[in-house]
Amino acid sequence: MSSISARRVYSLLRSSLPSASLTSTAYRAPFQSPNAVRPFSTTPIPSAYVNSNNRSTTSTAPTSSQPASTPIKPKTTPAPSRPASTPIKPITTPTPTEPPPPTARTFSLEESSRNLRSLTDGLDDTPLELNGNAKHIDWTRSYHGLGNAAFPPETSEILLAPIEPDDVEVKPDGIVYLPEIKYRRILNKAFGPGGWGLAPRGESIVTGKLITREYGLVVQGRLVSIARGEMQYFDPNGIPTATEGCKSNALMRCCKDIGIASELWDPRFIRKFLSEKTKEVWVEHATTKKKRKLVVRKDDVVKYPFKEVKM
Repeated sequence: MSSISARRVYSLLRSSLPSASLTSTAYRAPFQSPNAVRPFSTTPIPSAYVNSNNRSTTSTAPTSSQPASTPIKPKTTPAPSRPASTPIKPITTPTPTEPPPPTARTFSLEESSRNLRSLTDGLDDTPLELNGNAKHIDWTRSYHGLGNAAFPPETSEILLAPIEPDDVEVKPDGIVYLPEIKYRRILNKAFGPGGWGLAPRGESIVTGKLITREYGLVVQGRLVSIARGEMQYFDPNGIPTATEGCKSNALMRCCKDIGIASELWDPRFIRKFLSEKTKEVWVEHATTKKKRKLVVRKDDVVKYPFKEVKM
């Protein structure tokens, strides 16, 4: 009976109160007791275990699935890939260039050699062409007077006189020779100064290490001998000296035809002179200390840079 009356009273109270009050009362009624235990899902502090989709839309927390404490990395654009075959060139900083000092060489050796004029260029020493009506003889082509007549006896005696052994020199390799000045003295004694001369019969031929030219010995207006001279050189600056040596060599060869110092081409005279007037000695170079055998006259001494040593 009492339970029925209690229900009636509750329904009357419910009908008399506003709906909002009933809702809040009904909601708070179960938690009015201080000993009541609230469920975990009703706490106002959002838990870390609660899904972010259940949070309020007004929250300022990041909406990504990463935790709030993890910083968001900015997006970076990957560098374009370079083919493996293309080498990567290092970045070099250009350095300021300074002008070369006044004494520095600003051109290569090849450029300097091209700029320098070769001594063989322009060595056009071909004898002049003479007109046919001229009274002069063109010794480049003429053989005027060759073998026409013999020299007078007094001249032939001077030319065919035996050479003095003291005038003969010997090279270190054993070759005997008469100095070029001795030939000129004999020619001057026989024909007088101005009574003879050398006429070039062609231009000079210059090779890499040799210069050669043909000459004719003209005596008292007629050709008596023709010979080709030669001389070696080891530097382009030595071509002028080699040209003069070529002329002297041609003179000595021309003098063979008129009998001057003909003994120097006689093998028996050469062997006798070497055995009587020369000796073989061992020498040492002052700089390289190399030893070799030289041939010198018995009345001569070894000269610098060699010195005589004993083996």
